[in-house]
Amino acid sequence: MLKTDLCDLLGVQYPIIQGGMAWVATGELAAAVSNAGGLGIIGAGSAPKEIVRGQIKKAKELTNKPFGVNIYFISPFVDDIIDLVIEENIKIITTGAGNPGKYISRFKEAGIKVFPLVSSVALARRLEKIGVDGLIAEGLECGGHVGELTTMALVPQIVDAVNIPVIAAGGIFDARGVVAALSFGVQGVQMGTRFVCAEECTVHENYKEALIKAKDRDTVLTGTSGHKVRVVKNKLTRTFDELVENNATEEEFEKLGAGRLRMAVVDGDIQMGSIMAGQVASMIKKVQPAKEIIEEIVTETSEIINNLKRFL
Repeated sequence: MLKTDLCDLLGVQYPIIQGGMAWVATGELAAAVSNAGGLGIIGAGSAPKEIVRGQIKKAKELTNKPFGVNIYFISPFVDDIIDLVIEENIKIITTGAGNPGKYISRFKEAGIKVFPLVSSVALARRLEKIGVDGLIAEGLECGGHVGELTTMALVPQIVDAVNIPVIAAGGIFDARGVVAALSFGVQGVQMGTRFVCAEECTVHENYKEALIKAKDRDTVLTGTSGHKVRVVKNKLTRTFDELVENNATEEEFEKLGAGRLRMAVVDGDIQMGSIMAGQVASMIKKVQPAKEIIEEIVTETSEIINNLKRFL
């Protein structure tokens, strides 16, 4: 049995959290992960309130287990989304791309547990002081927006720096990653890329196929310093490289990147769309139900831990 104190805090069976990926983490996927014993997350991204409300209602129709919402703080609708999670009685949120400090009192009044993503020790310490319930320490192996430190370097430093639960993210694909993360002293793991190829994930089949075909060096970082995004390389990434070589302005980068994730996720354009994925994409060999993914991880984690006892 894979169980930590985080399971009791979140009300879940296993300490496995699904990443709150914009356009990807829908109500269907969140419900499937929660039904399988993990914690499903709906990615609000930059979507307006009623779109996110629809995803929340969909998840509520499909599961009676706990699930959460990821709030993206540079969304133009962030205040609306905060109102929404309170209205819909969501009890767990993850946050990214900003500091939830100004909203903490509202979250606490509503009984919402807050788990921000962090990529530095300094930010982790600041967020602990404002009263968040835990932290998701995310290494640069992850898909999408990345920090500067690897998971192996970042996670143990954050575990040592704070006294609240830490969840490891970035480069975790299977039981081997879970066991490694647990050895750092975390209370759980977050996985995004692995769940993109869950049967219940509604992304375009071309997106899933691109991950299954990816090789070990097929994810690259695009964008400018401080705004790096990890994606599967394609014609779009080569166009980004050309902008770098030509010393393009920030506005040119933003114009090129606008709407590209939707093109990949919804339209299936895997040449000029943004195929956000972590470095573990090359380990994905097939599409599986979320329940099967989680059961594999739980069973194999126990096997690895039992095997390690031979060396103790």
